[in-house]
Amino acid sequence: MTGDNRKSALSRWDDEGGATPCGPQENLAAACDKWDIPPLSDAELIQLRIRVIALENILISLLSTASEDQLGQIAQMAEFISPRPENTQHPLTIHAATQMTQLVERTRHFRP
Repeated sequence: MTGDNRKSALSRWDDEGGATPCGPQENLAAACDKWDIPPLSDAELIQLRIRVIALENILISLLSTASEDQLGQIAQMAEFISPRPENTQHPLTIHAATQMTQLVERTRHFRP
């Protein structure tokens, strides 16, 4: 991601709660109700878990050859998404930031 693209993406999070070009994410979630999307079945949830595990391992493999600057950017992003002291500490955000940091740490075990 180029510097300008990164700044643009981060500014959307600061200004609009992670809004996309179509509008805030809350609008997208509200639109899902209109689509009448059925809940995921147990089999679909299992497949989703398997795919997330696979993607996580692919990511670790790819990051094992990343530069220190790139790994540093991930650490910066994890710090950036962590709630600031004046904001509500949302458990999912805190957990996501922790997972990002742990992915970088796991990656270091596979570096050449």
